[in-house]
Amino acid sequence: MEKLLIVDDSEEIRKQLKWGLGKEYTVLLAGNGKDAFSLFKKNLPKVVLLDMGLPPHENGTEEGFKCLEEIQKKLPIAKVIVITGNEERENVLRAVQMGAYDFYQKPIDLKELKVIINRAFYLYNIEEENRQLQIALEKKTPELVGMIGQCTKMLEVFSTIRKVATSDAPILIEGESGTGKELVAKATHSMSLRKDGPFIPINCGAIPENLLESELFGFEKGAFTGAHDRVQGKVEFAQKGTLFLDEIGELPANLQVKLLRFLQEKIFQRLGGRENIHVDTRIIAATNVDISKAIQEGRFREDLYYRIGVITINLPTLRQREDDIILLANFFLKKSSGEFGKKVRGFSPSSIELLESYNWPGNVRELENKIQRAVIMSESPMIEPHDLGFSKRPTRQRFVTTENMTLRETRDNVEREMIISAMEKHGGNIARVAEELSVSRPTLYDLIKKHGLYNLSI
Repeated sequence: MEKLLIVDDSEEIRKQLKWGLGKEYTVLLAGNGKDAFSLFKKNLPKVVLLDMGLPPHENGTEEGFKCLEEIQKKLPIAKVIVITGNEERENVLRAVQMGAYDFYQKPIDLKELKVIINRAFYLYNIEEENRQLQIALEKKTPELVGMIGQCTKMLEVFSTIRKVATSDAPILIEGESGTGKELVAKATHSMSLRKDGPFIPINCGAIPENLLESELFGFEKGAFTGAHDRVQGKVEFAQKGTLFLDEIGELPANLQVKLLRFLQEKIFQRLGGRENIHVDTRIIAATNVDISKAIQEGRFREDLYYRIGVITINLPTLRQREDDIILLANFFLKKSSGEFGKKVRGFSPSSIELLESYNWPGNVRELENKIQRAVIMSESPMIEPHDLGFSKRPTRQRFVTTENMTLRETRDNVEREMIISAMEKHGGNIARVAEELSVSRPTLYDLIKKHGLYNLSI
């Protein structure tokens, strides 16, 4: 069983908690800071319940803060849940700023406390999986470092990359913007027999149509006004390496024909030239458009699609990778903390709820952006919701009812409207909203996630 350390000067409370939690956890008990830290060093429990009023200063918080600091130094990823009285808001804020995972106000409701404890163990284990996954990837496949994932869809992507990397077959990577298509292309190149050759990327949608041909295939002196010298294109620079054609769905029709000929014959001519040039390169393409639809609408050649899509890799959206969101968030947190020289250790519970509830239209790129911002803006060891920079007023549909609505739909609409009204009334203060609605904080978090009202809780 998982180890749980309970630190409280009240023997009665220690006994009650051990009785209530002993069936689910191996409970360790301490009545003062010295014994608590001794037990912690010996057992390294993942979660600690810490009462701030410990002897010899039962009426103060000095010993509690000292114990919290020592635990954080020994094992920064430990989840410390601070147990407080009703009049200790300043101490709670200080504890959270020092790195405490969450707080719980007395009197203790065992059912509510169990939810918070279970959540703490869950997050600890997710973060640990992230660290172990990184270590395993670095040892087994160094080329995949930076591509984090444990969900089924991403494991399938990793497996496909390993299978196709050593072949020379053209690859088409499909996925929404921000899903990591270029990372897949780079990983494939790094694991291929061409890894010592160049990796040459070009974004077909970012270059004006009248310049794209010369960027791809180069030009001869005098080919057009201003062409004073012969210039090689990206295709030639990719000799013995990989040419990555990003956003190939935006490629103009005339260049689709020229690219198709190159893929078939491995030869091309520079703009304004007559010499056939042979290049040995592998083509990896990527697109965020529906190629099948583009073919039906006559915007993309079907024969070119079959040439570039011998192997197709479909990248899932971040919305489809629920198990990976916190893994990725912690990876970016560690990376950004190092880059910006900030000592940020983790996310507050409300930040975790927000990250897991958000729809992520910008996918992994948006997540990385949010985490970078949060690290820069954070003034404490824990990322808070306001650090992430989400809009405080999401677009939402107010309560409506129709004759065709079921009883469940009507109830959900009323429930949603009550939460919205309470959130606006109390400025997103979770404790006050939960009190007004007569629900626990964990229940309120579940309702916020259910109705997609995450931004209102900032």
